[in-house]
This record gives sequence, structure tokens and C-alpha cells, in this order.
Amino acid sequence: MPLPIVCEGEQSPIELADLVEVLEQDFDPSDEEGMAQWGPMLQRLANNRRFLGDLAIAELKQHFAGQTARNQYSAQVMLLHGLSRKFVLRANFWPAENDSVYANSGPQPFFYGLPHDHNFSFLTVGYLGPGYWSDYYEYDYGRVVGCPGEEVDLRFVERSCLSPGKVLLYRKHLDVHSQLPPDSLSVSLNILAVSAASEFQEQYSFDLASSRVAAMVNPSALETFVRLAAVFGGGNGQDLVEDFAERHPSDRIRFAAWRAKAAAAPNVDARIAVYEEAAARMTGLTAALAAREAEQVRAGRAWIEQDIAA
Repeated sequence: MPLPIVCEGEQSPIELADLVEVLEQDFDPSDEEGMAQWGPMLQRLANNRRFLGDLAIAELKQHFAGQTARNQYSAQVMLLHGLSRKFVLRANFWPAENDSVYANSGPQPFFYGLPHDHNFSFLTVGYLGPGYWSDYYEYDYGRVVGCPGEEVDLRFVERSCLSPGKVLLYRKHLDVHSQLPPDSLSVSLNILAVSAASEFQEQYSFDLASSRVAAMVNPSALETFVRLAAVFGGGNGQDLVEDFAERHPSDRIRFAAWRAKAAAAPNVDARIAVYEEAAARMTGLTAALAAREAEQVRAGRAWIEQDIAA
């Protein structure tokens, strides 16, 4: 489960700007072990009981222009600082089951009941309310290829809630949690480590009943651009797709390139041949997805050929 951070020493409240300043100076997103040292500073921000309300009022006065311009998250999140290349600061709102927003939206927008890991490490602290509940698991990311349906050794640890003032370090590719609604509306604060590599490191959701990978939940816009390059990019686009298929560091992007090549194939047999080549020559997730896709094309041959003919 996430590591509890014991915060000793100075506990006086700090301003949001104070935390931003020290993080900009000294925070290293690649130092996963060193992230724990920032837990006490996050708790000191949480000890400031007025800053979030003041920020919300300021945003309301400008019709939430700051959030509209920079916040790429859902309405559940208030972005506190998103201008750094090293970290993100945010506040998450967690409605209870008897809150109207939950009744109208259901659990999905808040990721309740969706077991998942993270492709970044982050610190969190309970700021307001009793805190959301989580069923915590751990798994070995290095032993998982990542193909949906793959069996995973998920090890249950405990169920607990993010109570006020409690600081936890979620470790990327290790901690899995299935979040559950709090007993009443709650708010948490986060420091997220940000890096250019995170986009290409997989994040999974899991099926707890079967202990399997359910899906990859961090799609990249690059996958779409690769497909567009194959169709509309001419010779340069095709060269780029070939290069991505062979050398891109992300398995998922390599598979997107092979899929683009298959989509451009002149007939069903040629499409299957592309996937079979990828399954034979590539490794890991690229090979597994290519093999699965080849089987699916074979199974849907009649429908595909009918569609092409039309």
C-alpha cells in the first residue's frame, strides 16, 4: 500500500506560494525515494485552513478563468499549480454517495470502484472531511506485459481511508487502489511528479474478480497522430511510421505504428501478415497486442471483406 509519511518538526501553516517556491528550487521528479521528504511541507500546506477557500473565491470572481486555461483534469480537480515541468499541485474533491453530484453523475467520474495503479509517484494528504476509502493492493509491474486480460498477481494489503492530516506516498507501478466514496464530502491535496517519460509508461486498470489487467488507461494523442501520418503523410509520413514501429521506446506507440501499417495494407491477408510480422519480430506488449489483433482480424475476415467491398 502507499507509504505513510510521519511528519515531525515544524508544523506551522504555509502558503501555497511558499510550497511552489521550494518545489521549483529543489524538487526532483526522478528521485522517487526522495519524494517522501516533501510530505511534511504538504502537511504544512494542509494546515493552512483558508488557502483553498480563498483560491476558490478568487477563481469564482474571474469566472474560473485560471482553471479553464490550465486545468486539463475533470471538474473533480482544482489545479493549484500546473506551470512546472517537474510537478503538479492539485486539490481533489470526493463526494459521498448521498451527495447530489454523486446521485446525478454516478461513481465513474470520480474513479470509484475502478482499481488502478499510476505511472507517476505522488504525495497526498487528507485536507477536509473524513477522507475517501481505498482497498489497497500491490503488484510487480516488471512481470506484467500489459495486454488486457493478462493475469496479474494482485496482493491485497488493507482497506483504509485518507483521514485528515494523513500523508501517503503512492509509488508508481507498485501501489494499486480501488477508491470508495467517503462517509461525507472530502478533499485531498496532491504533489504529483511530472516527467516527459510518464506519458509512455503504462497505467492499468484491473479486474479484481479475475485478477487480470482490464485496460490501459493512459491513452496518448501520439497514437492518433501516428495513424494520421500513415494515411495522409505521404512518403514522409510512411517513413515516420516505419521508424516508430521499429525504434520508438514505448511498446504502445510501436504497436500503434504497426497497426497503422496494417490499416494501410491492401487486403485482409496483407493486414494479417503485418500483424504476424510484428508478433514474430517485436517483444513485450507490442508482440502480444499484434498477435491478438491478428487473431481478431482472422475471426472477423468475412465482415471485414464485406465492408471493404461495400
